This record gives sequence, C-alpha cells and structure tokens, in this order.
Amino acid sequence: MGDVGIGMLGSGFIGEFHTQGLRYIEGARVVANWGAGTERREAFGARFGSRPLGSIDAVCADPNVDLVVVSLPNHLHLEAVRSAARNGKGVACTKPLGRNGDEAAEMLRLVREAGVFHAYLENVVFNAEMIRMREMIEAGAIGRLTTFRAREGHSGPHAAHFWDADLAGGGALLDMASHGAEAARAMFGKDLPVRDVFAWGDTLVHGGRTRLEDNAVMLIRFEDGRVATMDVSWSSKGGLESRFEAYGEGGKIIQDVISSPLRAFIERPAGYLGEKVDADTGWVFPVPDEPYAHGHDAMMRHVAESFRDGLTPRETFRDGFIVNTVIDAAYRSMRSGTWEAVQQAATVGAG
Repeated sequence: MGDVGIGMLGSGFIGEFHTQGLRYIEGARVVANWGAGTERREAFGARFGSRPLGSIDAVCADPNVDLVVVSLPNHLHLEAVRSAARNGKGVACTKPLGRNGDEAAEMLRLVREAGVFHAYLENVVFNAEMIRMREMIEAGAIGRLTTFRAREGHSGPHAAHFWDADLAGGGALLDMASHGAEAARAMFGKDLPVRDVFAWGDTLVHGGRTRLEDNAVMLIRFEDGRVATMDVSWSSKGGLESRFEAYGEGGKIIQDVISSPLRAFIERPAGYLGEKVDADTGWVFPVPDEPYAHGHDAMMRHVAESFRDGLTPRETFRDGFIVNTVIDAAYRSMRSGTWEAVQQAATVGAG
C-alpha cells in the first residue's frame, strides 16, 4: 500500500491536533472531513486541503478514504465507528473509546466482525517522556515498579458537550483519568489485568453548570496487588497540569509532560499560548510545539504507518475497551464507597 487517505471526523480542537500530527508523514494526508457546522468544516478543509463533506457516512463511504479518524464528541464515537466498519474502512478513535464499557464493547465487536484495522488514539503513551519512562522501567533502572501516579488538571473543558452528562458520559474522571489508566497499564505491562477500583468524585466548583464530577481520585489495583493512582481536576487554575510519577524498589522517575522550555512576562496578549491556558498576560509559559509535546506526532505516525504496513498498532480498541471498564468500575465505586471489580467478561479476548 502506498499513500493513506485520511477521512477526518471532527473539525474542532482535537481534530486539529490529530491532523497536525500527520504533517510530517509522507503519503498520509486528510482527503475528506466532516464536523459540526458548515462554516467550521469548510474552514477546516481550506486550512488542511481536504474536501468538506455533509455527513459522517459521506466521509466513511468516500472511495478516496482509506482510514477514518474519529475526533468527535463522545456521543458520536459509536455512530462513526459503525459507519466506518460498515464501509470496510480502517478506523482510529480518540479517547475515551466509548461513554461506557457497553459502547466500547460494541465498537470492539463491530471492527472485529468487519475485519478492519482499529487503533485507539491515546496520545499520552506516545509522548517522548512517557516512552523514555517506559524504556527505563523495562531496562530495570528503578527495579521492580511498585506504584504509579498521574495528576492531570485544568480549569475546565472548552467545549459545551463536555459538560453535558448525556453527551459526554462522564466528567473529569472519564475525560482525564482515562489517560492515566492507560499510562499505568503501559508501565505495569498490559498483560497484567486490573482487578478492582476505588474512587471518589464530586462537583466542587462547577455545580451551576453541570452535574458531572469536576474533581476525582481513582485507585486501580492490578491482579498482583500493586496500585496506580489518578488525581484529576476540572477546577485547577493556571493552565494544563500533566504529571506522571513512577516509583520502584530502586528509584523513581517523574515527568511533567507540559513543561515548556519557554517562559515570558508579557504586557500584551501574543495569541494562542497553549491548551487550557487561563491567562494571556503576565508570566506565561508558551508551548512551542503542542502536537509533538502531547504525543500526537508520534501517535499519528505510528497509526498511519501501522495501517499502511498492515500491522497491529500498539493501542487498539481492545485497550480502549479495557480503559472504559476500569472507568465504569470507578463510577460504581463512587456510588458504593467500596472497591469495585472490573467487569470485562469474555469481550476482551486478544487483538
């Protein structure tokens, strides 16, 4: 296979990140796109040189599209995957795969039965720092890994659909702890199942806007008893926090993914500085190359090249499904106040 024609579903923030992540990949380009709002998708098409089409099905049925990238709000993921599978197209879907484990299981079933390529777009495990952390752990640099911690926070999502419980399916926990859960699986090893979960969450700040939790803590316990912790917030001022810590018997590794080599004190706004930045004057910390810093460059290269070469990507819908079942258990724990078992049944399988 030569060139890879991408059908981009989503013309918003994450769709732009995913498209920019393709910019250095020879032979992979967005040929068609769809997103909510005619003006927005036409502007997206003009910016990236793709043809704006009128529906999800139109993109998935386009003969020039080989691989569909789903960069849509959570409630549209299942519809998009169903259309891609029906049209025999490979499909890559942003996190979280589904609003819950049932939706994710259905998406996994659809791509398996259609026999199409499927990739889970979890960018955190592809950032350079996370890859290096995993390599050091696998090399035994800190001995046996004992615990893993993730802290992610910002002042709240920028799009209205995140705040709608029915559309989003969950709040800060689903939105952000899905990153930490998959990062923990990558560090401890994906062959090690997650046994159970304990979680707390509440709406501490944004109660006038949503009934979803804007702060949460989740502990996931693996089959061998080791634990990873996710601490997430939609009410953390001062820009995006994304900190990951690995502790072993012989050392520790700590990374701050959004650490910027730039800092400035400015009296006048300089335009876009970075995701979830709350101030545009005073001391600011511009992120020079966000698609690279967030792992989108490496992720999209890996996905496009895996599709082109007929290989199974590192992150598949199976991984997305597992993450959804972990988050489901966390929501049950928030209600029960006890540890809740992760329920995956026979759906996981292999591949």
